[in-house]
Amino acid sequence: MPAPASLRSLLRIEHSLIGAPMAGGPSTPALAAEVCRAGGLGFLGCSYSTPEQILAWSRQVRTRTDRPFGINLFADVPDAPAVDPGPMLELLRPFHAELGLPPPEPPQAAAAHSLDAQLEAVVQSGAAVFSVTFGLLSPAQMERLKGAGMVRMATATTVEEARRIEAAGFEVVVAQGSEAGGNRATFVGAFDRGLVGTMALVPQVVDAVSLPVVAAGGIMDGRGWVAAEALGAAGAQMGTAFLASDESGAVPAYKEAVLAATDDGTAVTRAFSGRAGRGLVNRFLAAAEERPEAILPYPLQNVVTRQMRAAASPAGRAELLSLWAGQGARLARRGPAAEIVRWLVADAERVRASLQP
Repeated sequence: MPAPASLRSLLRIEHSLIGAPMAGGPSTPALAAEVCRAGGLGFLGCSYSTPEQILAWSRQVRTRTDRPFGINLFADVPDAPAVDPGPMLELLRPFHAELGLPPPEPPQAAAAHSLDAQLEAVVQSGAAVFSVTFGLLSPAQMERLKGAGMVRMATATTVEEARRIEAAGFEVVVAQGSEAGGNRATFVGAFDRGLVGTMALVPQVVDAVSLPVVAAGGIMDGRGWVAAEALGAAGAQMGTAFLASDESGAVPAYKEAVLAATDDGTAVTRAFSGRAGRGLVNRFLAAAEERPEAILPYPLQNVVTRQMRAAASPAGRAELLSLWAGQGARLARRGPAAEIVRWLVADAERVRASLQP
């Protein structure tokens, strides 16, 4: 069975297209459901969600569709080391003043959601697919998902990570190229060693593992989708392609920034969360990158910038938001997510037809 057909059969979807989980705002039940309704696999990005929120979002998806959908979580990460927050507080102070906020205070890392509790909610959610980012799961966690009949996916940025994913018992590898927006999924070695482009990464991962490989990073239209298949991918995962959709939870200023993006307008930064991620370059990102030593480790940087981001969002201050997006952002489209899926499918069919002799 050809790779795309095999993936469609495994995931029980019509098209080998996955709407990427985008935790922290863009991911919504409506977006996930509409991607599913159009024949792809929609995802809920629930890494920051409580078990109760996971179940509530899942019920909302189910009110819109009975098709399979997925849920993504972050793997457990080590506690942040003790650091001096002073330099970052000083950097944030003028931005807080602009927004009428009190001076920033030293961050206290909030208690992380229990991954086991989140996973139990996932099992009870009715989702058909689970994916994990930033690492792997324990054998017991894998058995719990397997026992529930859920398809298990994990994200790799290198061949070594893909091999570990296969050895751990996952059924699908998402190969995240360096072009991808949002958090870098690297979990073996330094993140900058995992900045391998999609075109270079995908065929090497395809050759290294026997699992279906889903290409992610810079894929925005039928050309990218078909190119990924030519590299051996069983399907394509797209996130930035849906950022400006009607159902995306991105605020209007975020959507406008994506639609106005340029090919050279993104950077990989730790400025907003403390984890490396690709986003649109804006004023705060540039200021933080001038003082990289001041950036706190995850999750402290995420905590200390939260008040600024929360105030900037309703004010439409895109220059102070975390504008996660991939290098293909300028190809993003407005409109309902289901229409975007249908356009992507038609565009891919057009490209395939153009390549026939």
